[in-house]
Order: sequence, then C-alpha cells, then structure tokens
Amino acid sequence: MTWGLIITIVIGSIVKLLMSPPSIVVAWTVSKFELHKKLDSKDVTVTYNGKNLEEVEKNRFTDYFNEASFLKKHYIFPGNEKLFLEPESNVTPFVINVKKGKKEDVHFFVFHYDNHVDVVKKYKEKVVSYSISSEHLQKWSTSPNGLI
Repeated sequence: MTWGLIITIVIGSIVKLLMSPPSIVVAWTVSKFELHKKLDSKDVTVTYNGKNLEEVEKNRFTDYFNEASFLKKHYIFPGNEKLFLEPESNVTPFVINVKKGKKEDVHFFVFHYDNHVDVVKKYKEKVVSYSISSEHLQKWSTSPNGLI
C-alpha cells in the first residue's frame, strides 16, 4: 500500500513538472530559438567601415540594439545569401562580432535606414535576415557622440 502511494506521488510530481516547468527551464528553451538575442557588450566588438567603435559608443550601440523591437523575418532562399550580405544600397553596415564558445563566431551586419534597421545574422554557414525598429539606431552616425 505504501509503495503504491510513493509511486503515485512520484508520477504525480513528474506530470506536474512536465505540465508547468519552472520558468528557468522555459526561458532557457525559448532563448535557444530566439532570433533577435540580447548581446552583452563585454562579448562583442562593433566595427564601422573597418574601424572599431570606442568603448562608450560600443556600449551605447549594443544597448540600442538590445532594446530594438523585432519587426519581421526575411526569408532567404539558398544561393541568395550574398544579396542580403552585400545589398545594392549605399549604406555601410555596422558589423557586430560575437564570440560564442571557443570556436563559433556570430556576425551581425546592421544596415540602418530612415524607417527601419535590417540585420543580417551570419553564423557557421547559415545566414538569417530580419528587420528591427529602433529610433536610436536609425539615427546613428559615426560622429563623436554617436548620434546626429
């Protein structure tokens, strides 16, 4: 009789955990599939036109990137990756390099326009593109204070 009660409690606990997992597990699972991830300014380098941004500008740029609102994902057909990495516009991208682990690097190419910001994320051999909305990134320039 006690074995039956113990087995019922154990099975009930497992079912309870499966039906409503702790928020830490949910957050970790969702972060694995998140397209527009939050970046830590300590782990990134931001370059514009081949020159690294200063520490203060880099921190501010990373904060604005993290605060940006996701708009939509652009679907890239195989073979068209170069059209997104090198668009036919006069916009010079900001390049964010993120060191992820020992071997893996993630590169973000941030193209800012007047009404939106396009981000092209390149990792391993995959290329993903999406648009975000950020008033600060849309007005960003390479002036000493970072804004026009």
